[in-house]
Amino acid sequence: MAHFLCLLFLLLSSATACDRCLHRSKTAYFSSDAPLSSGACGYGSLALSLGGGRLAAAVSSLYKQGAGCGACFQIRCKDPKLCSSTGTKVTLTDLNLNNQTDFVLSSRAFMAMANQGMVRDVLKLGIVDVEYKRIPCEYKNQNLSVRVEDSSSNPNYLAIKLLYQGGQTEVTAIDVAQVGSSNWSFMSRNYGAVWDTSRVPSGALQFRFVVTSGYDGKWIWAKSVLPADWKTGQIYDSGLQITDIAQEGCSPCDDGNW
Repeated sequence: MAHFLCLLFLLLSSATACDRCLHRSKTAYFSSDAPLSSGACGYGSLALSLGGGRLAAAVSSLYKQGAGCGACFQIRCKDPKLCSSTGTKVTLTDLNLNNQTDFVLSSRAFMAMANQGMVRDVLKLGIVDVEYKRIPCEYKNQNLSVRVEDSSSNPNYLAIKLLYQGGQTEVTAIDVAQVGSSNWSFMSRNYGAVWDTSRVPSGALQFRFVVTSGYDGKWIWAKSVLPADWKTGQIYDSGLQITDIAQEGCSPCDDGNW
């Protein structure tokens, strides 16, 4: 029994609480940004406003049925002769269905991994070995915003897309209610970053979001987001900035050197 307890302790202690878990895989790239802009997250042309156009498609374990949309990662290739030690930062905008690589990057992001003068050499490889980690997204001049999708129809159907989600979190639930009311209706994830409901409250609308934080989730309340006469295609400021960091159990943790 003592031997079993000792072994259990070692197993548990080997999985450290991290917000910077290092992973190793391979990464390829798209010659055009079009697949990433029209990707499974549903950002469309707005994808290019995220992360400076350094975009990525990621495998299902990172896409997380859409919950991973908008997540930020730092990626560096492991060949020090060709690539910098800092790598590049990317934003997840699409699902990668090719299980040979964890990511497929925009060409801009792929080239950003290269050392000066080595861009052509990196591009010639097509696929490179990489290390990557989840990092907080930073939108210093942008609050979390809500775009009303073109499929919406006031007052019968509302579909929204979340933009500029900061921190290192995932939105796992959204409720909507009339401003000043406590009669909340839940929204469902339609696909990617798009949520919808056919039970649309009347009047101006407030939202509350469940975001991952630490090991748990917490509610974030946007008290007044959509006016009563909300319009399709418009982007509305939530007035909130998300800065929370969600942790996970992993080994190894990032040592802070990049």
